[in-house]
Amino acid sequence: MRYLTFALGKGRLANETLKLFEKIGITCEEMKDESSRKLIFTNEALKLKFFLSKGPDVPTYVEYGAADIGIVGKDTILEEGRKVHEVLDLGFGKCRMCVCGYKNAAPLLKHHELIRVATKYPNITRDYFYNTKHQTVEIIKLNGSIELAPIVGLSEVIVDIVETGSTLRENGLEILEEVCPLSARMIVNPVTMRMEGERIKNLIMRLRAQV
Repeated sequence: MRYLTFALGKGRLANETLKLFEKIGITCEEMKDESSRKLIFTNEALKLKFFLSKGPDVPTYVEYGAADIGIVGKDTILEEGRKVHEVLDLGFGKCRMCVCGYKNAAPLLKHHELIRVATKYPNITRDYFYNTKHQTVEIIKLNGSIELAPIVGLSEVIVDIVETGSTLRENGLEILEEVCPLSARMIVNPVTMRMEGERIKNLIMRLRAQV
């Protein structure tokens, strides 16, 4: 039996994934050692390998077959646009992708005016405004605190992930439109899906019973 390799998004996503996997009997004791410098962790009994990766890289590893399965946020799947199969919503890491700004920016979204939109997610933003709203916008890619953009006058609105909305409220901003709901998803390499169909389906079935 060949190894199945999992790429897990670092941080809270990986921790939640491992907790979920333990519920169905998949453990990896090596990963619990926080002092370990290892990059690949193995469960020999179940023929599974795991590695941690920055979220945006997970779909890349899966598309190219360096990982058979990936666990990553829906926002990353949409933004990266890789050729992978999304097979399961794992139900944790729930939040929303939203258009946010000052209340007085709301009419600008209704009248199809040319506006500037700041975001970490240019592909999601472009798809939403061009294909869903049919509104032409200028997209400004930022990497830091997106909420700053409307406050300092860089953009009229932003597109960003909203979990509780507390940062928005503290800065006088609000949700103007919801783009899509987000959560952790399981993705599979298309070739693996064909070659290891039974193992993958069995894994999905056991995980689905928990979520």
